[in-house]
Amino acid sequence: MQPVMLALWSLLLLWGLATPCQELLETVGTLARIDKDELGKAIQNSLVGEPILQNVLGSVTAVNRGLLGSGGLLGGGGLLGHGGVFGVVEELSGLKIEELTLPKVLLKLLPGFGVQLSLHTKVGMHCSGPLGGLLQLAAEVNVTSRVALAVSSRGTPILILKRCSTLLGHISLFSGLLPTPLFGVVEQMLFKVLPGLLCPVVDSVLGVVNELLGAVLGLVSLGALGSVEFSLATLPLISNQYIELDINPIVKSVAGDIIDFPKSRAPAKVPPKKDHTSQVMVPLYLFNTMFGLLQTNGALDMDITPELVPSDVPLTTTDLAALLPEALGKLPLHQQLLLFLRVREAPTVTLHNKKALVSLPANIHVLFYVPKGTPESLFELNSVMTVRAQLAPSATKLHISLSLERLSVKVASSFTHAFDGSRLEEWLSHVVGAVYAPKLNVALDVGISLPKVLNINFSNSVLEIVENAVVLTVAS
Repeated sequence: MQPVMLALWSLLLLWGLATPCQELLETVGTLARIDKDELGKAIQNSLVGEPILQNVLGSVTAVNRGLLGSGGLLGGGGLLGHGGVFGVVEELSGLKIEELTLPKVLLKLLPGFGVQLSLHTKVGMHCSGPLGGLLQLAAEVNVTSRVALAVSSRGTPILILKRCSTLLGHISLFSGLLPTPLFGVVEQMLFKVLPGLLCPVVDSVLGVVNELLGAVLGLVSLGALGSVEFSLATLPLISNQYIELDINPIVKSVAGDIIDFPKSRAPAKVPPKKDHTSQVMVPLYLFNTMFGLLQTNGALDMDITPELVPSDVPLTTTDLAALLPEALGKLPLHQQLLLFLRVREAPTVTLHNKKALVSLPANIHVLFYVPKGTPESLFELNSVMTVRAQLAPSATKLHISLSLERLSVKVASSFTHAFDGSRLEEWLSHVVGAVYAPKLNVALDVGISLPKVLNINFSNSVLEIVENAVVLTVAS
């Protein structure tokens, strides 16, 4: 056997034996844990044909009402419709399929392999009886399949049908007369026909669900900042309760170049998943990357001019002189001030003790307007602004809004007398809180994109800030 094949089989064997850890998990990527209930719901929705599938799959379900509707498996030209397998049966025996009830979905995860999927349904039929009149029949059928979880050529999770069988249950005669020998003929015919009929239904369902799983990965726009592309970092893991995907977020500039900000050396500690819930973990790396992109694009810089400042915010030489009379007392009074705020280094995000804080190192250059002249410099300050981040999930994003928590300054240079910069902190906090923080929130409006996990809506999720990560948990 060639070395490449040996390596491939080794990888598959390792994956087959691997199952997610139930203890605290250390990771630096984005983690998604899909509860089995959520997978079952996706399968059920694929049969019903809800709008959520129409939005994602378009041509597959948008024709009419999903896999079981007109234009689907039961519709004209479909697998179970006119001209399909049952059409042949109708010509041979006069039997016509009238109804296929919506299957009841039973799902069991198989650790290290995939899924055992059972669809329990009832097939309604009618035909002309040998003694005249109309016969109405119904047969209960259970379709059982083993489905492997693998990785497609695109690098997306994929469910593959490995084995499928049908078990014919009770057959009921609702109306008409059917001699016992003919009843046996109908039963024999159904034994032969149903496996070929209903196993393709399973394959079609898996095709719909695979489209949803494939949407986990892909390119998500960050507006003017660039984009983030999600890819699988490792092979999927599976336990008896959930499927775990370790997702690597790759951030790209608008030009398509990969932007690799340093990853945190301290891994995140993710709490165990509760039953009947799904989880997505947003790592510290994505927060630092978001603010790093804003800083390199100049979106964190601001010129604070008098027309941007509310009337209740002091921004004149008179206000400064009152704070530092010994240093600035000789300034011409009532002249308006101009502040150039520049963030020279990438901000640092801290996720710790249920709080999200962002530290922005900024240079603040203070000038004053001279009548009929160019602004004159007063002094420059080196500051560190610590802002608190309020996090709020929506259906597909994690939104961030900032408010100033504290500000510290040191004098870098002064064109007047030397002074203690800390005496300006309260004044600057007032200015920054009123003008600069709202500007940051506009820049952050793009939010942090969440991977699309079976189209789970995270707007009502429970948000938890853990060490170096944010965990979103949504009930199935």
